[in-house]
Amino acid sequence: MAASDDTGLRGRTLFITGASRGIGLAIALRAAREGANVAVAAKTTEPHPKLPGTIYTAAEQIEAAGGKALALALDVRNDEQVSAALERTAAVFGGIDILVNNASAISLTPTRATDMRRFDLMHSINTRGTLLCSKLAAPYLARGRNPHILVLAPPLNLEARWFAPHLPYSLAKFGMSLCVLGLAGELAAEGIAVNALWPRTIIGTAALTIALAGAPEGMRERVRTPEIVADAAAVILKRDSRAFTGQFCLDEQVLREAGVSDFSAYRPSGVREEDLLTDLFV
Repeated sequence: MAASDDTGLRGRTLFITGASRGIGLAIALRAAREGANVAVAAKTTEPHPKLPGTIYTAAEQIEAAGGKALALALDVRNDEQVSAALERTAAVFGGIDILVNNASAISLTPTRATDMRRFDLMHSINTRGTLLCSKLAAPYLARGRNPHILVLAPPLNLEARWFAPHLPYSLAKFGMSLCVLGLAGELAAEGIAVNALWPRTIIGTAALTIALAGAPEGMRERVRTPEIVADAAAVILKRDSRAFTGQFCLDEQVLREAGVSDFSAYRPSGVREEDLLTDLFV
């Protein structure tokens, strides 16, 4: 295991896409509790009818948790918006140390049942958005302290079972993973770490609750909270960026290596560890 950065996350600046809710917000709050600066880069500026959280409510939570926040209305598909958001973040906080590519779109449908507009959306947010944000953030990160790019992307398990049921989504999601593979090599000389993080189990976000609305009784409880991903992210982001890069990490594995053995705090009371739902691509 690579050595950890003993300065932690205090004073470091994170630019997190899709940070208005879910895993992105959990990572933001985890960093905020250590005194980090967080740019909340997401589309939601008005309350969603079914999903809680906006960039402004997220910023309030980050400030309350002990960090400094910057709310940025951003569509990761828009080159000009991404460029302007990164420039503003660097101007406000004096630089950027960490990019978290969390924004993602999902549709678990087979090829013939997937509208191509939906595929284009997934591809433009997942793969293209990751590449764009990484490309434009790299010059800032190269001047940052222990710079990292962390991508919420799965390990590259190239098996038919992960493609046949939902090929369009898998192509878009594995595109993010391929970005990790390539960028890790491309940016290594500048000392910028590029790693992937993926949950071993399904994570119980508000969006998932809606997606599982018609699921059998009890299934929606067989999940872990977003905090397990956030805690694993914090471990990775403190590692030496020149020594730990190009890795495809699972949240539970990262935490076990960091000495965590009890994961009960990350699951609902009454749900057994063995009954948790394993995530896709694991």
